[in-house]
Amino acid sequence: MRRAIVLLAVGLVPAASAVAQEPDWSRAEPVTVILSSFYFAPSEIRLRAGRPVTLHLVNQGDGGHNFSAPEFFQAATIRPEDRGYLFRGTVELAGHRDKAITLVPRRGVYKLRCTHTMHGMLGMKGWVVVD
Repeated sequence: MRRAIVLLAVGLVPAASAVAQEPDWSRAEPVTVILSSFYFAPSEIRLRAGRPVTLHLVNQGDGGHNFSAPEFFQAATIRPEDRGYLFRGTVELAGHRDKAITLVPRRGVYKLRCTHTMHGMLGMKGWVVVD
């Protein structure tokens, strides 16, 4: 029994160290996304799974917009100091403001939209595609 416990403990050490390893945030690739009057540019954001990226969200409009992709942010590993920019999977941006969020995306296709009244219906929506 004691031998089984020791073997189990030894087997868990590599797994624990792999889980605790932080991404190399300094290698994040910059990706700029423009938010403006009822559109995102690009409207389809393509990222590579498992590779750090810094999303530079730039609101070029006079009024507020947001970048809402709850499933995308839920699946991603977000740099600890950037987690405060998110509320329920949404980043709010006042007019002519920007924010940068560094994360490691997970493979999938995620809906993106601005949740401000009527903005999505007027075309402010898109996709985040992570291959």
